[in-house]
Amino acid sequence: MKQKTLYILALLSSILFADGLDMKKLKAMKARSIGPGGMSGRVTAIDVVLSNTDVMYVGTASGGLWKSESGGVKWEPIFDDQKSASIGDVAVDPTNSDVIWVGSGEGNPRNSQSAGYGVYKSIDAGKTWEYKGLGETRNIHRVLINPKNPDIVYIGAQGSAWGDSENRGIYKTTDGGDTWEKILYIDESTGIGELVMDPQNPNKLIANMWQFRRWPWFFKSGGASSGLYITFDGGNKWKKLSDKDGLPKGDLGRMGLAIARSNPKIIYALIESKKNALYKSEDGGFKWKKVSDKNIGGRPFYYAEIYVDPINENRIYNLHTYVTVSNDGGKTFKSLMTAYGANGVHPDHHAFWGHPDNPHFIIEGNDGGLNISLDRGKTWRFVENLPVAQFYHINYDMDWPYNVYGGMQDNGSWRGPAYVWRAGGIRNSYWEELFFGDGFDVVPHPANSRYGYAMSQQGNVGRYDLTTGHTQLIKPVHPEGKYLRFNWNAAIAQDPFDEDAIFYGSQFVHYSTDQGNNWKIISPDLTTNDKTKQEQHKSGGLTFDATGAENYTTILAIEPSTVDKSVIWVGTDDGNVQLTKDRGKTWNNMSKKIYGVPKGSWVPQIVSSSYNAAEAVVIINNYRRNDWKPYVFKTENYGNSWKSIATEENVWGHALSYAQDPIEPKLQFLGTEFGLYVSIDGSKTWTKWTNGFPTVSTMDLKIHPREHDLVIGTFGRAAYILDDIRPLREMARSTDNLLEKRLHFFEPPVAVLSINRQAAGTRFEANAIFSGENRKTGSMLTFVYNPESEKKEKNKNSAKNKEKKKKPVEKKEKVKMEVLDADGNIIRTVKHNVEPGLNRVYWGLRRKGVRRPNAPKPTKPDAREPSGPPVLPGEYTVRLSHGKESVTQVVNVITDPRVGINKRNLERLEPIYKKQMKITSSVTKAMDQIREAKSIITSVNKMLEVKTNNSHKALQKSGKAMSDSLKILEELIVNKKGLQGIVRSPNILSAKIQGIGRYLYSNLTGPNTSHEYLLNYSEVETEKVLNQINQFFLNDWQEYQLKVEDADLSLFKSYKSIKID
Repeated sequence: MKQKTLYILALLSSILFADGLDMKKLKAMKARSIGPGGMSGRVTAIDVVLSNTDVMYVGTASGGLWKSESGGVKWEPIFDDQKSASIGDVAVDPTNSDVIWVGSGEGNPRNSQSAGYGVYKSIDAGKTWEYKGLGETRNIHRVLINPKNPDIVYIGAQGSAWGDSENRGIYKTTDGGDTWEKILYIDESTGIGELVMDPQNPNKLIANMWQFRRWPWFFKSGGASSGLYITFDGGNKWKKLSDKDGLPKGDLGRMGLAIARSNPKIIYALIESKKNALYKSEDGGFKWKKVSDKNIGGRPFYYAEIYVDPINENRIYNLHTYVTVSNDGGKTFKSLMTAYGANGVHPDHHAFWGHPDNPHFIIEGNDGGLNISLDRGKTWRFVENLPVAQFYHINYDMDWPYNVYGGMQDNGSWRGPAYVWRAGGIRNSYWEELFFGDGFDVVPHPANSRYGYAMSQQGNVGRYDLTTGHTQLIKPVHPEGKYLRFNWNAAIAQDPFDEDAIFYGSQFVHYSTDQGNNWKIISPDLTTNDKTKQEQHKSGGLTFDATGAENYTTILAIEPSTVDKSVIWVGTDDGNVQLTKDRGKTWNNMSKKIYGVPKGSWVPQIVSSSYNAAEAVVIINNYRRNDWKPYVFKTENYGNSWKSIATEENVWGHALSYAQDPIEPKLQFLGTEFGLYVSIDGSKTWTKWTNGFPTVSTMDLKIHPREHDLVIGTFGRAAYILDDIRPLREMARSTDNLLEKRLHFFEPPVAVLSINRQAAGTRFEANAIFSGENRKTGSMLTFVYNPESEKKEKNKNSAKNKEKKKKPVEKKEKVKMEVLDADGNIIRTVKHNVEPGLNRVYWGLRRKGVRRPNAPKPTKPDAREPSGPPVLPGEYTVRLSHGKESVTQVVNVITDPRVGINKRNLERLEPIYKKQMKITSSVTKAMDQIREAKSIITSVNKMLEVKTNNSHKALQKSGKAMSDSLKILEELIVNKKGLQGIVRSPNILSAKIQGIGRYLYSNLTGPNTSHEYLLNYSEVETEKVLNQINQFFLNDWQEYQLKVEDADLSLFKSYKSIKID
C-alpha cells in the first residue's frame, strides 16, 4: 500500500511538472538578446552549400548552429529548441543541400568544454530537426557523408573527456540514421581525434583514435591505445598503422589529418608523440615519413587541424594558436594572418572550410568567432553579428540605463548596456573591454560604476578605471610568501555592508577594505588541500599544457550574507561548503551534511537568502567526473540539514546557477547546461523558459533590484535580459491561477520620459552589424486577457454547424487602454490587439493629440487616436477594459534621471501646447469642411441630368465654380495635389502652424520668445484663412445650396463659422 501511494504521488508530481507554467500563455514575455557580437565565441564547425555558396552553416562550441543565406552578411540561429547547444560538426549532404547533419558536443576537450547529446538530421535545410540517437556519446567531433550514397553516414565520437565510457569510437549508418553500428572501437578511454574521407573513394577513411582523459585537477593526452587506422571498405576492416609504416614509436596522442583533393595519394598527419611532428604519405597512407617538427603548433589537445589546398597538394593550412601555411609540403610554415595589432584575427583556431574548386574562398573559426577570406587568406572579414560569447559570470550596476558586466572565455571582461535610449538597438560599439585574458567575474563599485574589479585566469585581478582605461593589479599575495592556489575561475565578492570592501578566494579567503590595495587573510585553508591533486605543472600528457586551467583545491564561490554581516559561505572545487557565522574567526565544513552528492563535487555557486541569514542554496555539479546530474540543495538552518530542490526528474542538464527573487521567495530561477528554468511554487516544480531564450548553458543569473529584470549570462549565447519579472512574482504570490483570469493587470514598472538619441558610429546598420534587441521606450504594461468561456463555447458550436462553409477571417480581440490624469480625465485612449494569456504592450507616455489638416477624417469607429505631447512627470491611472471587465494600475512617470530637469519648466509649457492644439484643431476642422463640401458637389453632380434638363446644366456650372473656389481655399492650407518630387511650401497654413512643434517638443527649459512669436504668428495666419473659408461658406456656398435645394436635390448640412476655441 505504501509503495502504491508513493507511486501515485510520484505520478502526480510528474504530471504537475509536465504542466508547469504554460509557456504559450507567456509568449509575450520574451527574453532579449543584448550581445555582444563583437567579442564572439568559439566556432567549431563550418560547411557551405556548394551549389549556392551564399548558404553557410556554422556550428559553435556552446551557442548552437547558425545559418546565413547571404554569404555571411546576415545570420540566424536554427538549433535553439534542440536538446544541446554544443556543435561538434555540421555536414551538408552533397547530393541534397536540404539535408543537414549535426553531431553535437564540441571536440575540443579543454576545461570549459560543453557537452552535446547525439546526432540530428534536418531534411528542410534546418527548419526542423530529428534526433537520430547516440546521445550518450556526449561529444561528436566528425560527421562524414558518403557522396555516392548519402544514406551512409559516419560519426566520429570523441566521447566524454571526463570519464571512461563505451560510447565512443566510429559509428556508421546505412539507412539515413535510423540505425547505427559501431565499426571501430578501441576501449573506454579512446575516442576520435580525427576522421577523414578520401575525396575520390568514400569507402576509404583514415581515423586517429585518441586516448585522452580529463580530471578536474589534471589532463592527459596520449597513450598506448592511441593510433592511426585506415579502411578501404567503409569500415568493415581496419588496419592500424605503426612505426613500421613510418609513424613515430611509442605512445601517440591526437592527430590532425588531411588528404589532398588534387592528389589523394598525398596525405598529411600532424601527430602528437614524444616529439610532435608533421608526417606525410605519398602512397595513399601505406608508408609515412616525417616532414617537420618546427613551427607546427604546441597544444594538440585543443587544436590539431590541418587542411590541404584543393588545387595545390603542397599548400597546407595548420590551425593552432595561429593559422600557419606551408607552400612546400610542410617543410616550413609561416603565419597566414596577424593576430595582435592592425588587422588582427583572433587566435586559437578550430574550424576551417575551403571551397573544393576555388582555393581563394576560405572560412575559418576560432575562439573569437568567424572570419571569411576571398583571396586565399590575404585579407579577412570578421563576422561581427554572431553573438555566441561564453560568459562565466554576469553582474549589473545601478546606472541609468543600467549596464551588464561579465567575463568571457578567452575574450576578456566587458561592460555593456542592458538597454539604450538610442535608435538602432544595442551595438557592439557600446560594449567596453575592462580587462584582457580569459574573463571571469566583474564587480563594479556599488557607489561609482566608473571603477570596479575584473579578473583573468589563475587569480589575476585588477581594479579598473572605465574613464581612463587604467587597470591596477591587486592580486593578493601571502604575507609569508606561501604559494596561493587560485582557480582558473577564482571567487570574488562585494561586501554588502561596505562599498569599498571585497572578498577574494585562493585556498584562503582574502579581505580588503580599501578596494584591493591591502589584503588580510580571514580563513584557514578551506579546501581539502589534497597534495595528490596539486600537480598541475605536470598536466598535459605527451604535450605539457600547464596553463592553470587544472588548478585545484581552490575556492570557487564566496557568498557573504546580505542579512547578517557575520555570515559568509564558501564553496570549493573539491566539494567543501564552508560557513562562518563570526566573520571568519571560525569556519565549519557543512558539506558532510549534504546527502546524495558524491564527495568532492564541484561547488561553483552558493546563494544566500535575502530573507533569512540561515538560508542558502548551493549549486553543485559533478560532470567533471562524468556525472551529469543536477545537484541543487537548500538549507534553512545554517547548513545543518539540506534538501534537494531540483533533480534530473524535473530539469535537463547539470546545474550551474540559481537566483531567488528578493521580494517573493517562491519565485526562483535555475540555470542548467541546457537552459533556463523557472519555479513559482518555491522549487516544487520547474518549467523550462523557452520564450526568446534558447537551449544554452545558463551560467549565471542576477535580478536587478531597481528594474526587476532577470539578467542572464550564458556560456555560448552572450547576455540576455528578461524584462520586468513582476508578473511572475505576482503569480508566485497569488493563490489563484492568474494566467486564467478574464482580465488581470500586473504592477507596471516606473516609466521614464527618456531623452533619446541616434546610434553611435553607424546610423544605418543594414544587416551585417550586430544590433542587440533593445527594450521599448515608454510605459511597459503587462496584463492577462482571456476570452469569456461562453464566447468560446458559442464559437465552438458555431464551428461545428459550419464545417462545410468557408472559415471566416478570425477577428482579433482588442483591449482598450485608457490613461487618466490625477483629476480622472481620460487623456489617452488606444486599443491593443491581444491574445489569450499574458500580453505586454507599451504606452508611449503621450497624451491625446489632434488630427492634422492633411489627415482625412477617419471612417472607422476604432481608428487610432492621434498622439499628442508628452505627459508631465507624475502618477497616472491606466485602465484596461474588455467588454464589461476593467482593471487599473498606477504608472509613475519620471523625467530622465541622467538630466536635471525642472518640472516647473515643463508645466509652464502646458498653455502653449493647449493653444497650439486648438489652432491645429480649428484648421483641421476647416479642411474637413472643405473635403465634405467637395464630396457634396460630387454627389450632386451624379444626380444631375444635364442632357435633358437645362437647369441641371446650370447647377453643374455652379458646382464647377464651387469646386474651383474650394480648391483655392484648400491650397491655402495644404499642398497642391499631384505635385512630384520633394515639395516644401512654407506659405501654406499647415506649415505655418506646425513650425512651433519642434520648438515645443524638444524644450526642457520652459517658454521662450520663440514660442511666443510662433504661436502669435500661427494664430494670426489661421484667423486670416479661417475668415476666407467662413466668408465662402456664408455667401457663395449658401447660394449654391439654395440652387440645389430649389432643384429638390439637397444633400446639405448647415455650417457654422469656424473659430479657434
